[in-house]
Amino acid sequence: MTPMPSAVARALERIDRLDPALHAFIEVWPETALAREREAVARRLPLGGLPFAVKGPSGIRSFAARRLIAAGGVPVGATSVPGPGTHWQTWGRGAHGRTVNPWRADRTPGGSSAGSAVAVAAGMVELATGSDGAGSVRIPAAWCGVFGLKTTNGLLPSPDRSGLASAGVLARSAAAAEPYLRQVLDGHETPATASPLKMPTPVPVRLPLPLPAVYSEDLGFADVDPEVAAVVGRAVDRLVAAGTVRLVERDARLLDPVGAWTAVRGGAPEAPEAVRVRRTNDERLAALLAGGALLLTPATPNRPHGHEGPGDFYSTALTWAFNLSGHPAASLPAGFTGDGCPVGLQLVAAHGADLRLLAAARAVEDALPAARRPPAR
Repeated sequence: MTPMPSAVARALERIDRLDPALHAFIEVWPETALAREREAVARRLPLGGLPFAVKGPSGIRSFAARRLIAAGGVPVGATSVPGPGTHWQTWGRGAHGRTVNPWRADRTPGGSSAGSAVAVAAGMVELATGSDGAGSVRIPAAWCGVFGLKTTNGLLPSPDRSGLASAGVLARSAAAAEPYLRQVLDGHETPATASPLKMPTPVPVRLPLPLPAVYSEDLGFADVDPEVAAVVGRAVDRLVAAGTVRLVERDARLLDPVGAWTAVRGGAPEAPEAVRVRRTNDERLAALLAGGALLLTPATPNRPHGHEGPGDFYSTALTWAFNLSGHPAASLPAGFTGDGCPVGLQLVAAHGADLRLLAAARAVEDALPAARRPPAR
């Protein structure tokens, strides 16, 4: 009887078979990965040889990757990001060419964690690391039909000096992302103001339902594709009908963060208008999220665009406010537009409530239809 291939061997086989069409990886490390898996199994490490991918050429050196490896996770390769010198709206370039959306090859997968989202969506890996400075985890998660989480800013080490970017994870589901958070956060939540892995709080396994939540289609300023809004609206209605969510009437209007985000990224965080926008939005978000409430929105205002780019349209319109404010935020699959493009539902929680957000996301995905996998190539 032929022995069943190991998890890493299966991941490598799928990468070898699928990546020439999807272009999700810039490097693959088969020999190293198989050796790491044997060691993890022999030492009975917690993750037991779980295959994962890392974002971009420097991802293997990230704090999250190091923690996963120490727990027995196995990095099988580095995923695509925008190429050197390309505009930030160019979403990814793998070893074989431009990264494509696994649902529609004529559309972008989103970015900048482009290859990570594609690798997870196509089942090439169980999960992948990402980073999110404006929506770089949540946008590709939404457009590839997977789960993506941006952690609380400052919770984990980040090389981004602006403070906008934070570590994140992409996985098939919130449940599949749990090993990442449990190992990277050492099984505890940490307030955003604390040093990583200190001041532990017990991890909730289940949250009492229904979850209090505020729903906003546009945060008061975004121009949202009506079909995207309809898909997310139906998902929220389903959550209410299932008793998973109880909608709370609170004013969910924020100030458009585009100017403030640009100023902070450009090294001018003390610009008067940026300070005003951040202070106002921080106050409004504190009121919105009081009492453990969630904020629900579409993850993006638009569906995946073509590889020529979105033009003047900001796909980040609904995500980057939470890079400025620092709140943890996640995208879950909400459904599809009529032309077969995935749509994401964004969940936002209070500062430092990353594991509670994950528990809420698990409850939400339990009440929604199971996420589908892209058609085989």
